[in-house]
Amino acid sequence: MNDKIAAPAFGFALLARDGDARMGRLATAHGEVATPAFMPVGTRAAVKAMGPDELWNLGYRLVLANTYHLALRPGAGLIEELGGVGRFMGFDGAVLTDSGGFQAMSLAKLNAVSPEGIRFRSHLDGSEFKLTPERAVEIQEQIGSDLMMALDECTPYPADRARAQASLELTARWAERCVAARRSSDQALFGIIQGSVYPELRRQGAAQITAMPFDGFAAGGLAVGEPKERMLEMAALSATLLPAMRPRYLMGVGTPEDLVAAVGMGYDLFDCVLPTRNARNGSVFTSDGRISIKQASYARDPRPLEAECGCRTCAKLSRAYLRHLYISGEILAARALTEHNLHFYARLMAGMQAAIASRTYREFAAGMLARLGGGRSAEQG
Repeated sequence: MNDKIAAPAFGFALLARDGDARMGRLATAHGEVATPAFMPVGTRAAVKAMGPDELWNLGYRLVLANTYHLALRPGAGLIEELGGVGRFMGFDGAVLTDSGGFQAMSLAKLNAVSPEGIRFRSHLDGSEFKLTPERAVEIQEQIGSDLMMALDECTPYPADRARAQASLELTARWAERCVAARRSSDQALFGIIQGSVYPELRRQGAAQITAMPFDGFAAGGLAVGEPKERMLEMAALSATLLPAMRPRYLMGVGTPEDLVAAVGMGYDLFDCVLPTRNARNGSVFTSDGRISIKQASYARDPRPLEAECGCRTCAKLSRAYLRHLYISGEILAARALTEHNLHFYARLMAGMQAAIASRTYREFAAGMLARLGGGRSAEQG
């Protein structure tokens, strides 16, 4: 593997380990990020229901946006003109942009994948939009992402071995083209490992991608519908195949339980829509499991969502009031529940960082998983 990191503004240092769990510091052109870190998803340069200052106050220093969506609207040129994606969205921290490869799967009815790239039919107006590896890098450099992702084909589930093999090889060819297309010296570029749920393909993909001069590496194509056990198995295997001195990103994961498990495997970065999407659907994360604020049992409940939580929602608003807001369709419900869920995720990551630093991660993880109840809701006891 080429050990040269191409982006001078980018750096990654491991500060502590406990077993395979790692605590570190990611340096970017827009500040440092303590790892392990969770990235709120702001697909269109906005984390739903949250302002950029609110994200910052919750402790987030890195958020995720999407190349495909921003290229369509408002356009890479406009974002560049207004100072780059971070300044455009008013966020003082760093931004990672997904390449748009996931949309090859999620918007499968609107695109055609070929060796050249992905030809989309815009979900906005039906116009044609072509995303090649070169164009994906160009757009990300233009909008000023701190962390850029190579274009990949996210393998759907289920996929037979032949389909997964073809996707893996296409991703490797695209990765080479992304490396060749790179021009910016201030932005980091990550490669993505595919391979579906086939161990031998994961090994092959890792060997191909880690041989290229990427600044970091991601395990992709997981949490796309496969059974939880298979996801965790492939995530664990993939972590062992990624270089120790580069940041490791597990894409699209996940639940609090998944994060606890994945940090124990040695991953550093995560993203998922769950804390924000669940909040808008009335589902709340707490240290004792999930609760649904829609339940009639909360209609007269004066308690906060979680007694030990320090977020503004729990400091001021009762379960009864939050249920009223949700049932009434008030916008404040989405804002208050989203803030709580993101505060919970930030608190979880900070707890894991502290446990790694004190070499008590195994005990922390066991205690947290016992409290979370393996994903049961708090109503189930």
